[in-house]
Amino acid sequence: MRSRLLSWAAVLTGTLTVVGGGAISAPHAWTDPVVEAAAADFYIPPAPLPGGAPGNILRAEPTQVALSAPGQPGVVPARATRLMYLSSNAQDASTAVVGTYLDPLVPWTGPGERPLIAYAGGTKGQGDQCAPSKLLSQVVQFDPPGDVIFEYDLVAIFTLLARGMAVMVTDYHGLGTPAMHDYLNRKAQAHAVLDSARAALQLPGSGLGPNAPVILYGYSQGGMASSGAAELHPSYAPDLNVRGAYVGGPVVDDQYFIGYNDGRADIAPTYAWILNGMVANYPNIGPVLDAELNDTGKAILNEAASKCAVPLGLAQQHQFTTQWTASGLPLTAVIDQSPALKAVFDEQRVGGLTPDMPVLISSAPNDEGAPFAPIHAVAAGWCSRGVPVQLDANAFIPSMSGLVGTHVMAFFPGLAASQQWVTDRLAGVPAPTNCGALP
Repeated sequence: MRSRLLSWAAVLTGTLTVVGGGAISAPHAWTDPVVEAAAADFYIPPAPLPGGAPGNILRAEPTQVALSAPGQPGVVPARATRLMYLSSNAQDASTAVVGTYLDPLVPWTGPGERPLIAYAGGTKGQGDQCAPSKLLSQVVQFDPPGDVIFEYDLVAIFTLLARGMAVMVTDYHGLGTPAMHDYLNRKAQAHAVLDSARAALQLPGSGLGPNAPVILYGYSQGGMASSGAAELHPSYAPDLNVRGAYVGGPVVDDQYFIGYNDGRADIAPTYAWILNGMVANYPNIGPVLDAELNDTGKAILNEAASKCAVPLGLAQQHQFTTQWTASGLPLTAVIDQSPALKAVFDEQRVGGLTPDMPVLISSAPNDEGAPFAPIHAVAAGWCSRGVPVQLDANAFIPSMSGLVGTHVMAFFPGLAASQQWVTDRLAGVPAPTNCGALP
């Protein structure tokens, strides 16, 4: 069992820990340039965007997805469709997002009609080559002289498909498409997840009914996206028949996340991705941030915008945010001193709204990446407003850091528990809750 966990961990090490990657340059020898050009064109939204409701499909095409996974026998067959759909950005303006719909060929053996998992992926980066719809067809991308990024979400996707559940994987806003990916933006990610479900339900031949049961599902960055989607479901997408939300290892407070991890080289690029997305979504803070960052900080943000994950990039070489700022203050102090920056960071905090479905939260108290304290606070707040929350605190996982840290290892018990929890929600079993005594 331990060897299997470690083999999966080798794939998962990018969940929040940045492990490798880089811009995909000219086509490699094994790439058909014609096919690559056609694929690139798919990601360019029509201009202007057509009117229509969020979730409306702009274009769709069959695609191939590599579904074999380490330590698992065989391959789960599924029909894969890449599609571009309308969504809403952080300012509620219409935008285009790409995603991949996976229709399993194995039967759904649970009660009722086949369910849809609205899958929110973990951290991939900010470069367009990091888009899950591109990585799903390869599992691993190499960019000489040795950068590499894994599509580690296949671990969870594989197990969901094996149960006969349909899976819709969003790329999020700005991954693959020309816009800047707004990493860890509460609203934009939530919109992309909810609208991906709407798009899948509209896809001709999907095998799903218009009112098919939907489960929100994500870990790490995806945990934030699924928690945001759970909170926004009542107001943004009440038409979706959402039965539950799995929120694994989420980042629920961007500023707290930066302060908690400040000084960790492996996490440092994520701060740049957050800031790049903030400036793209809230242009008023651009001049403010420009004045607060020194030349090193500006160079880090510029480099990070095109990267998936960089083994030895500028951010890792300057892992303390005091090295990024003109004042020499840590980034969290700079945010606190700027009303404009503070306002947009506060906007990203999960917990201010109330989900209208059961929620399973999985997190380790000693998670070295996604801090537990604000997650516990979100759970307590939801509980106080009547949400049936089950908080699984995986305290048995030892404190680890580095390539395979606590955050990565906590994925595994969360994956196992979430599969049964999801099945029970679809079967109408009353949702468990430990709101009376949160761990």
